[in-house]
Amino acid sequence: QVQLVESGGGLVQAGGSLRLSCAASGRAFSTYSLGWFRQATGKEREFVASIGRQGVITYYAESSVKGRFTISRDNAINMMYLQMNSLGPEDTAVYYCATTYGDNYSHALIWGQGTQVTVAS
Repeated sequence: QVQLVESGGGLVQAGGSLRLSCAASGRAFSTYSLGWFRQATGKEREFVASIGRQGVITYYAESSVKGRFTISRDNAINMMYLQMNSLGPEDTAVYYCATTYGDNYSHALIWGQGTQVTVAS
């Protein structure tokens, strides 16, 4: 079974950028579709973006991140990324990577432990 570890979170000023990484261990990384989710304090965890097994098909949460965030993966090194630009305080949350399934690959199955992103205004 794959295990996922996120990194790259931190404190950034509004308007800045961060790149999150998700490292996977275990076999058959390329057989999983993957996604990023986030959970702000006091709110439910929400879908951010997802990517198909070969990295060609991607989906984004339309209203909140599309156009600012880019998801990508490198199957050769078992890594997935989330490039986040034009960050605002509303993006402050714990970000999780996950293996995914279902419509728009938006349903999570196996979770990482999360990485905190804090955007200062």
